[in-house]
Amino acid sequence: MITVSVKWQKEIFKEVEIDTTQSPYVFKCQLYDLTGVPPERQKIMVKGGLLKDDADWSTLGVKEGQKLMMVGTADEIVKSPEKGTVFVEDLPEEEQVVAVGHTAGLFNLGNTCYMNSTLQCLHSVPELKSSLIKYSHSGRNNDVDQSSHMLTIATRDLFNELDKSVKPVAPMQFWMVLRKKYPQFGQLHNGVFMQQDAEECWTQLLYTLSQSLRSPGSSENPDAVKAIFGIELISRIHCQESNEESSETESVYSLKCHISQEVNHLHEGIKHGLKSELEKASPALGRSATYLKESRINALPRYLTVQFVRFFWKRESNQKAKILRKVDYPLELDVYDFCSDELRKKLDGPRQILRNEEGKKLGLKVNDTSSAQKENDVKMSDAEGSSNGDGEASVVPMDEGEKETQMTGIYDLVAVLTHKGRSADSGHYVGWVKQENGKWIEFDDDNPKPRVEDDITRLSGGGDWHMAYIIMYKARVVSV
Repeated sequence: MITVSVKWQKEIFKEVEIDTTQSPYVFKCQLYDLTGVPPERQKIMVKGGLLKDDADWSTLGVKEGQKLMMVGTADEIVKSPEKGTVFVEDLPEEEQVVAVGHTAGLFNLGNTCYMNSTLQCLHSVPELKSSLIKYSHSGRNNDVDQSSHMLTIATRDLFNELDKSVKPVAPMQFWMVLRKKYPQFGQLHNGVFMQQDAEECWTQLLYTLSQSLRSPGSSENPDAVKAIFGIELISRIHCQESNEESSETESVYSLKCHISQEVNHLHEGIKHGLKSELEKASPALGRSATYLKESRINALPRYLTVQFVRFFWKRESNQKAKILRKVDYPLELDVYDFCSDELRKKLDGPRQILRNEEGKKLGLKVNDTSSAQKENDVKMSDAEGSSNGDGEASVVPMDEGEKETQMTGIYDLVAVLTHKGRSADSGHYVGWVKQENGKWIEFDDDNPKPRVEDDITRLSGGGDWHMAYIIMYKARVVSV
């Protein structure tokens, strides 16, 4: 049981008790007794967005004595007639964020749409924001240089400002520090800052944060960014000429969707991206030879990022040209086929549990005996995984009180970064982000606009309209 205060309109209700063993809906019913605002009309801001009726208190980070804000209109019967209408514009800015349903846009500081769209997509990841909040001015360890430290601080402060504002924010401090750390983003042409590649900005920023947010002396979760975005690949490297074969393991922050005449769907593009040819010295042949590298996913991230390889260097024009081909992508992505055999075995149990849970929601009859057996298989599989390290499927809790969960290999689309134009060094970048309430927002610099799912699936390319360049999926997990 924890005690909080709740601010609603001009009133503050002190010492409101939250029974964390009950659902948030019970807490909303308590507030209904106090304010007369029905639970379905209550908008309460917590970590990660609005408080949902079925949320898990342990994942929300609500602390003893915390002040919560609620927006909502009371029923006619209990509403005091002398109180006037409260307009959104008259609310404090933090309450306006809740009422509007999305955070602020970012001013374009001169061809900085590549940066703005990257920031809006990454800002939508609660786990990243949580890790940044824990990072302090004095928290720099000896392995992190000053410019990386300052970029991490600037990212944290900008994300915090976005969460508290509905008016557009000018990311001046972040941009200054970004250019200091990575001078290529400060290139000028005729006295004007040049357009840059959003994928390069995304990659460089994540690399910097991965160095800064590393927990010194912690072997359990040394790299917060790797825990959120890291994909472990296991690769077989084979030379047909000499029959030499080797294997290697590497960690990457995104999968590549290669685009060719045969690729019409994301699934096909990822499949192509997991195969490549290498030219390297062969000890057996005593000369250079061609090797085939085939990769499989051996550990899955909380957030899976895929980059559409749309740009290539065109020698004739001496610039990055763009592949406009339409490549469809799903709102729900299943990566089971791309996983190693070890990881597939560990995913089978959680996938069955997920199917059973979704079946129950639809009113379908579920075999409880089979489900119980699968849950036991998950625990057995997890125990085996902790001893050999192959094919990791469990999600390590990042915050105190967070439950341990298991990956299913199924992901839901939560962000799309698009590019409109014919070259990476020109055109316009936009971020399309799914909010906690399930609604999509198009973040076109300082002008956020609500969108529907049909708008998101139309970003697959094939013309001069906005087309997906980077997409981000969130893992669908089951509790163990």
